[in-house]
Amino acid sequence: MKKLLTTTLMAVALCLSMGANAQKFSGLDKSPADIASYPSDYKISDKLIRITYSRPLLKGRSISELAPAGKVWRTGANEATEITFYKDATIGGKSVSAGTYSLFTIPGEKEWTIILNKNLNQWGAYSYQESADAIRVPATVSKGSESLDAFSIAFKEDSDKSTALVLGWGNTRASLPIEF
Repeated sequence: MKKLLTTTLMAVALCLSMGANAQKFSGLDKSPADIASYPSDYKISDKLIRITYSRPLLKGRSISELAPAGKVWRTGANEATEITFYKDATIGGKSVSAGTYSLFTIPGEKEWTIILNKNLNQWGAYSYQESADAIRVPATVSKGSESLDAFSIAFKEDSDKSTALVLGWGNTRASLPIEF
């Protein structure tokens, strides 16, 4: 009886280990996920804003191919970018309540429209609904001296009462003031 129990346990263990070895893991994403936060200093745990996004690469393509002017864009790659405000804020002169929003943009030559949308967990902008917009505000566009192959999001470190959200790709920089 003891031998039968031992043999059975060994067979079960062998089956379980074979199942673990058969598990398929996906490769690295072509547009890796990243997080930008404000304040960006890692020693400060009391964040005001956090953005989770994926970083598409230009790879010789133009921004207008990947984020066409005048069309709603997911502001990154893969899932729609999400922005969390841990305190109420004023963005481009409009009030925003603390909470998490999907972040969409409409690129333009002289300004980008920044959209905070109440619908979360969206893939790209395919299911975007304008009726769920919390706010739409204009961001100013400028040219950076450094060309960025990877889409990037950063915050300008102004003060503990204000910052600027900066979206960068190629030589394009879109900037939006945020106050707390």
